[in-house]
Amino acid sequence: MKKFSVILQYLSKYRGKIAIYLIFTLLSIAFGLLSLGMLSPFMNILFKSDVPRQAATVSTNAIGPLKNILDDIIKSYGQTGALIAICIFIILTTFLKNLFLYWSSYISSPIRSATITFLRNDVYEKILALPIGYFTERRKGDLISRMTNDIYEIESSVVSTLEGLIKDPLTIIAYLVYMVYLSPALSLVLLILLPVTGFLIGRISRSLKRQSQDASIKLGESLSVLDETLGGIRIIKGFGAELLLGKKFRQINDNLFHIRNKMNARRDLASPLTEVLGVMILCTILYFGGRLVLEHVGHAGKGLPGGDLIVYISVFAMLINPAKNLSTSFFNIQRGAAAMERVEELLKAPVSILDDPNAKKLAAFQGKIEFRHVGFSYEDTAILNDINLVIEKGKTIALVGSSGAGKSTLADLVPRFHDTSSGELLIDGVNIKDYSLRTVRAQMSIVTQEPILFNDTISANIALGKPDATQEEIIGAAKIANAHDFIMRKEEGYQTNIGDRGSKLSGGERQRLTIARALLKNPPILILDEATSSLDTESERLVQDAINKMMQHRTSIVIAHRLSTIRHADEIIVLQKGRIVERGTHDELIRLQGFYNRLVEMQEVK
Repeated sequence: MKKFSVILQYLSKYRGKIAIYLIFTLLSIAFGLLSLGMLSPFMNILFKSDVPRQAATVSTNAIGPLKNILDDIIKSYGQTGALIAICIFIILTTFLKNLFLYWSSYISSPIRSATITFLRNDVYEKILALPIGYFTERRKGDLISRMTNDIYEIESSVVSTLEGLIKDPLTIIAYLVYMVYLSPALSLVLLILLPVTGFLIGRISRSLKRQSQDASIKLGESLSVLDETLGGIRIIKGFGAELLLGKKFRQINDNLFHIRNKMNARRDLASPLTEVLGVMILCTILYFGGRLVLEHVGHAGKGLPGGDLIVYISVFAMLINPAKNLSTSFFNIQRGAAAMERVEELLKAPVSILDDPNAKKLAAFQGKIEFRHVGFSYEDTAILNDINLVIEKGKTIALVGSSGAGKSTLADLVPRFHDTSSGELLIDGVNIKDYSLRTVRAQMSIVTQEPILFNDTISANIALGKPDATQEEIIGAAKIANAHDFIMRKEEGYQTNIGDRGSKLSGGERQRLTIARALLKNPPILILDEATSSLDTESERLVQDAINKMMQHRTSIVIAHRLSTIRHADEIIVLQKGRIVERGTHDELIRLQGFYNRLVEMQEVK
């Protein structure tokens, strides 16, 4: 059960309800056995109907002390009265059995649902907490598969069988104890045969876990292909790659089909196999039990009364169903174990960006951002080396350099998307790690090269960083971002749904919404990551105008490939292979005739 420690942790919140569930389950089993036990005196009375009332007694061990009460009823009211009493008792015990069974299910059902709800919430919160570096190593489809398919697998194969894993073993144990009480000799035969049955079922189910894990991996791959297809459908059609992508998806899907077929074949074998083995054991019991009854008839007081054999066989027949359920649950648990491992791997993934327990609040940005001998490595690859940089409040710093120079990584250190591997990053003279993450990021807004929008209204997307913003504040931010006019041309204005990732808007419109979102938050620090590089000339002019308005009186870190957008920066930092190779204003760097000048000449910036 170590594999399911997370599930058990959730269940521990309901200890009281689980204890009540156990009591109700035991009471249901007890009353079920009592109703079955009454079959023995019933059969006994029928086959001894010619015995005088005064001499009539019940020959049975199935009902324990109740036998004496039944003997008194026979002597007082005759065998007919005893039959009436038995029938009433069977009805009453059956009613109580089902009443407690219903109550136990009524208690357990919300616990199962709550367990999956807690698990799904925890997985999503973990995804939100994980550092950005974690997602660069994982396929998006694989993470979606863990969040959807694996949790569904846990729900259907583990949580749904939790009740059976408690109730069915209790039922089996209670039935076996009762059968030992009825006939130790017959039960010895049974206890020899049952482990053989369990061994055969265990052998078949052992490979289910591996197959289930393979199925989850293949499903993750198929979701990744689907996500890439939806995101790149224009390129796929433009390059005529439909056949290539279709073949790739079919191969993954066919592999998934074959794995699931094997899984289903083994899982579906559990119930019929248990039933066949059960009937074989039943026939063995009939043979040995019949011999014990014959011995009882020939030698009074020895062997087994005929009525008790009927009860024994009835209890065994009732035992087959929970045994089948338990074997199916065992198969399901093996299947769900692989899904649980994948989900637990995600839940236990290390969160490297953590708040210090005694973290300070960054109430307001007052002075400067300072990099002191900062280095950053990803695994064994050095991305930044010995970065020394001071960004004064209200200044604009531009980062330029070829692709892979470390510009985005340097900017990502400021909101603590990554932590420095060496050196220090300070805000107002305090190490950024000494501040709480939330208060650091509250001082910043980010506009990225690819506009990141959500399938919601224009108003909701602008208000993402300030959910309590008034409509007037949203409109004001949109006006400064040159977005108000195109928004008002939409049929529903600010309440227009923009579709998945803003697909109903043009590139320039999407970018202006992200700028409006950054403006509404009204932070003192701005990080602009090539915010105009993917736009046409007209859109770039509108967006650049919006950016210029946004940058006024704010501390800005600008990453740009188009050098025309940053020529008025207070300082331009030129990065090459993770190091600062040049720094200065545009005019100073031009006079150096170095790396920056070559970049300018290539772009014909004059």
